[in-house]
Amino acid sequence: MLDIQKIRAEFPILSEKVNGKPLVYFDNGATSQKPQIVIDAEAKYYQEINANIHRGVHTLSQLATDAYEISRVKIQHHINAKFSHEVLFTSGTTHGINLVTNGFASILKPGDEILVSALEHHSNIVPWQMLCEKTGAVLKVIPINEDGELIMETFDVLLSEKTKVVTVNHISNALGIINPIKSIIEKAHAVGAAVLIDGAQAVPHLKPDVQDLDCDFYAFSGHKMCGPTGTGILYGKEEWLNKLPPYQGGGEMIKEVTFEKTTYADLPHKFEAGTPNIAGGIVLGTAIDYLNNIGFHNIQKQEQKLLEHATKRLLEIEGLKIYGTGKNKASVISFNIDGIHPYDIGSIIDKLGIAVRTGHHCAQPIMNFFCIPGTIRASFSFYNTIEEIDVMVEAVKKAKTMLS
Repeated sequence: MLDIQKIRAEFPILSEKVNGKPLVYFDNGATSQKPQIVIDAEAKYYQEINANIHRGVHTLSQLATDAYEISRVKIQHHINAKFSHEVLFTSGTTHGINLVTNGFASILKPGDEILVSALEHHSNIVPWQMLCEKTGAVLKVIPINEDGELIMETFDVLLSEKTKVVTVNHISNALGIINPIKSIIEKAHAVGAAVLIDGAQAVPHLKPDVQDLDCDFYAFSGHKMCGPTGTGILYGKEEWLNKLPPYQGGGEMIKEVTFEKTTYADLPHKFEAGTPNIAGGIVLGTAIDYLNNIGFHNIQKQEQKLLEHATKRLLEIEGLKIYGTGKNKASVISFNIDGIHPYDIGSIIDKLGIAVRTGHHCAQPIMNFFCIPGTIRASFSFYNTIEEIDVMVEAVKKAKTMLS
């Protein structure tokens, strides 16, 4: 059992008040809060070893480089990558996906097919659309059912020898549905397709094992897993990263530059042009250590308890509908109340100190499927409590009364 009050004391913002009320933070799907150890680690870097990396012989540069590369190895072990050079530092999931789509521009040809799911965040739709416009490839969509689950029978039909890339999220940001990615990867590989998994919403809740999954690429962000904003990771199998051309040109990603010809550095530096977010990369390792110390098994148990309680309590409210009712879910609930716009509910409960997300959650195709403008999304983390859920439910009831 987790000592939730002890954990909450490690997050300074959780003791804040918003609009004169104790903060109830249920927007973890957008970004998680940061424990003091992460905040301190960021300050420590700038106070003690601030220097550029990989380029200096002086002591501070060596200390910064060591800390940065130690973090890379921590992340390698966390996701069980085979090599540390398969772990690329990015600014976030969006950066990682764009890096891959840019690389495939030199591989795809007209008539090739890319499969995406109807559950995707815009960041895993738009870059592929742009790639299709460049290459003449065709984008096809794996549909969902009324429970928000992928229709795997249709996926099987869509797969063919024309399929060159399959890309799906591990967990839906809008609905919390956990996709059967291992089966998807296996089936995609059977037709020779590469697979990219958007893990942005998964990594706060579980440890992905990229070798067990056998995915070709796995992208995620640091800020959703107690790390700093502007940080992320793209895992790529060595063979694929060697095939893809660099995403950006500049310093660090080169071996030799002349005006006649430039040769590129080895992995991972080939994809890490320019001065990175050094502090962020180092501190992402701190955040991962923090989560592993708590234990993902413990995190999952706590979050499942929160999800079950919130689902039961919210369904007590007449006229409330939950979207995303599949069997396998993370701690996310998207809901609406008949006849009331989600923005209005969100605005009222904000006045009561409760932070939820309202809107389409950068997943407009999902909202179009359900014929709604958006939802109210409450996304829970291990540091949330049953009592906070009860506060939210009472606030939603009050908002409903005011708006009915």
